[in-house]
Amino acid sequence: MDTKATARVEAFSDGVFAIAITLLILDIKVPDLPHGTANRALFQALRATWPSLLAFGISFATLLIMWVNHHGLFHLLETVDRRALFANGLLLLLVTFVPFPTAVLARYIDQEAANVAAALYCGTYVCICLAYNIFWYTVASRRWLLRAHISPRDIRRIRNAYLIAFLIYLVATLVALLSPFAGIAMCSSLWLLWARLNYGPQEEGGNIHAHAPPRP
Repeated sequence: MDTKATARVEAFSDGVFAIAITLLILDIKVPDLPHGTANRALFQALRATWPSLLAFGISFATLLIMWVNHHGLFHLLETVDRRALFANGLLLLLVTFVPFPTAVLARYIDQEAANVAAALYCGTYVCICLAYNIFWYTVASRRWLLRAHISPRDIRRIRNAYLIAFLIYLVATLVALLSPFAGIAMCSSLWLLWARLNYGPQEEGGNIHAHAPPRP
């Protein structure tokens, strides 16, 4: 088992996720007020930062959950090949893009252009989810890349979850063009799917009968 190859890819990916998450905070600025500013003025200025805080919180939670799922995927891998590396690279490319739509959302969510900002934000996750689908198809279609205990049922279960998520993200993007907050809420609702998605093997009845062996 080539654990060294998967460990290197996962370590590199962890670094990319960490940088993307860290960059999110850069859009939150300290209010620039004159010397001698009263408490009330500072409080109002801080309150005005709510769009940035909202966008930061949503994106941080989403990237964190996506990182957890990425970690779960790599627990299923026996090894990686060039196609898997490029598929993972596509996913990481889109992850590094997240701070941009987050900044756009923070800037325009309380303005008339909120629809386009929200649609851009949700559309970014459409692309990321598509990249997850491509990565999973790449490794699942070449069975030797997966660990031996992963059954065809497990492969289908994860594939179906990714496909359902893709459709929901797509609908959320369209909804955002009509109602920005509704689109964002629909997009964020997928936290429940990603947080509950199990990457361990299951029986037909849905009970876990084995877990992936620990990574060395």
